[in-house]
Amino acid sequence: MVLGRSFEDMCAQMYYRGKMFGFVHLYNGQEAVSTGFIKLLKQTDFVTSTYRDHVHALSKGVPARQVMAELFGKSTGCCRGQGGSMHMFSAEHGLLGGFAFIGEGIPVAVGAAFTSKYKREVLKEEGDMPVSIAFFGDGTANNGQFFECLNMAQLWKLPVIFVVENNLWAIGMSHYRSTSDPEIWKKGPAFGMASAHVDGMDVLKVREVAKEAVERARRGDGPTLIECETYRFRGHSLADPDELRAPAEKAHYAARDPIVALKKYLLDNEIATEAELKSIEKKIDEVVEDAVEFADASPLPGRSQLLENVFADPKGFGIGPDGRYRCEDPGFTAGTAQV
Repeated sequence: MVLGRSFEDMCAQMYYRGKMFGFVHLYNGQEAVSTGFIKLLKQTDFVTSTYRDHVHALSKGVPARQVMAELFGKSTGCCRGQGGSMHMFSAEHGLLGGFAFIGEGIPVAVGAAFTSKYKREVLKEEGDMPVSIAFFGDGTANNGQFFECLNMAQLWKLPVIFVVENNLWAIGMSHYRSTSDPEIWKKGPAFGMASAHVDGMDVLKVREVAKEAVERARRGDGPTLIECETYRFRGHSLADPDELRAPAEKAHYAARDPIVALKKYLLDNEIATEAELKSIEKKIDEVVEDAVEFADASPLPGRSQLLENVFADPKGFGIGPDGRYRCEDPGFTAGTAQV
């Protein structure tokens, strides 16, 4: 959780210094959800995220260097600089993407879960069945893909967990103004799905609920819908002045900071000392500083990378066998009708 918080604070600094471009959505305040769930997973399990995806990537094991370099748009990023803030992806770590549009990650997670079940039941593969987790916000719970995927997952008993990070605001729309029944977890039983509500500001409570859901999915007993009540400590994005939320509401949730709460728990129960916790913070500061230095020193993507992964041709349409752009050839338009 400390890594997630420190990393996002550094992202804010780098954004305002002009090192990042476009929209950058920070995860401050919601760290207990990512940590509570993802730290129970194996590398072979899958995660889909939203546009607020940096910390999900870090929790799943993507190195801080690769995440920061991606934010800087550098070739050493986890997507070689082509994804940026909202599109973190790492096949190696089972991170199937951040998604700019709400709800996009849910059917991808369901597809990954279907793959897991197909390999087990049809291809007869042995070993633990990989589990998929879809993270999304309260605004997405009013989206059609959400309901379609709940139905499909429950119908086929897929090993997927739907995690609603309910931070009470969909950009500037209050959850209570936009949802007929604000208790999202109650939508699960309509499909016969196991569901739960948990305090998303308490990492130990999140982990307890997550453990049960992961075990259920891995056993082949089907999906779970879990609503985590949480709160983001910053605006929707770094371009948001955050003037819509009431100061009293922000103060209420700031007092429930998940990192501060866990520190208190560790100290009160003599699980860790103040010196040990300070040591963790110092180590994390070094990791984040190193990530920034690495990203800053890394090269920008080459021009030849521009059209890669866009068309079926692995070199990208418009790039010849010699690696040069076809449009630079004087005879480029010749034979266009036959293309």
